[in-house]
Amino acid sequence: MPKTADAVIIGGGVMGCSILYNLADQGLTDTLLLERDVLASGSTSKSQAILRMHYSNEVTSSLAWQSLEIFKNFEELTGTPSGYTRTGYFLIVGSEDRQAMYENVAMHQRLGIASEIVSIEDMRELAPMLAVEGDEYFAYEPESGYADPYSVTLGFATRAREMGAQIQDGTPVTGIEISGDKVSAVLTADDRIETDTAVVAAGPWSDRLLTGVGVDVPIRPLRHQVVVLRRPPGPDADHPIVADNLNGFSARPDIGGLTMIGAGEEEYVDADTFNQGVDMDVVQPAFEGIVSRIPAMSRAVFRGGWSGAFTVTPDWHPVLDRIEGIDGLYCAVGFSGHGFKESPMIGKAMAELITRGRAECVDISMLNLKRFETGELLRSRYAMQVLA
Repeated sequence: MPKTADAVIIGGGVMGCSILYNLADQGLTDTLLLERDVLASGSTSKSQAILRMHYSNEVTSSLAWQSLEIFKNFEELTGTPSGYTRTGYFLIVGSEDRQAMYENVAMHQRLGIASEIVSIEDMRELAPMLAVEGDEYFAYEPESGYADPYSVTLGFATRAREMGAQIQDGTPVTGIEISGDKVSAVLTADDRIETDTAVVAAGPWSDRLLTGVGVDVPIRPLRHQVVVLRRPPGPDADHPIVADNLNGFSARPDIGGLTMIGAGEEEYVDADTFNQGVDMDVVQPAFEGIVSRIPAMSRAVFRGGWSGAFTVTPDWHPVLDRIEGIDGLYCAVGFSGHGFKESPMIGKAMAELITRGRAECVDISMLNLKRFETGELLRSRYAMQVLA
């Protein structure tokens, strides 16, 4: 492991590897990424990996939309396929959320995002497997789909290495050394890496490192469960990605005839000790919810599942910022379940912030840390915060 680096990235999930790759792409290659376990072993490995643009704020919608283009062209950029699979994405809400949906879609269209309101007649033609009613409202994103988190993370990492960056896994970071008001080193149990730039992108473990240098970032790990079903054979059970506000779930198809259902975001946990399985009291309502929306799924078979950790902030949006008062310290944390779909552009924006002093590809200034003190929080038009 090198004893010096121009920048050290802490965390080897998709976010850390995207930042590493984008720094190299912008010419900063004397870099080192440190990962406590193996690459993509934390929250990245537990992602549903849905790629959708439906948000209530321009910055998150833009990050997701521009990232989608990178997922589509990922192999050309990195040499590794992303696993991007176009399925289409439907958001279904009731009358209480109709105005919020309409306002969001209007904003998306202003940004050039492929997003539209569709009628119940359109729904029955586009997705005949879905049971829909006249008092429901529908948004549709035809380009949305999913990708493979492991392939994307390894794609970023491999290409960054090819350009000169270094990666050391199995190496937990124990602290960040500050001399005066500047970063001077990153510490592990066995080594001290001299650097004037440290980037904290360690998911639910980030707050420990930041607290260690006197920085309070309001993030908490929230357990997110994913229920896996095997669909019955036949086209009446094949489905696009569906975010169903009325039945409280998001579902995406996967290879091998499987469906992943995201549910149960109610339990704050410890990142090291939480139950990474699924609870039957979550499985049952998730199954009932998807059957009510896709009746053919009544013949589906339960195949298990897992739980990951969303690292959430008070407004369910990330902190992408340089830390005021400590020169050379940056953080990319608190993605609240949205990180994977935005990771290509967040990596680019963070690399620009580090090398140029500001993000030029997307304005991320509103995702600053100080907003939690000033009250300038980002707002969702929906009560279901994961929609943000």
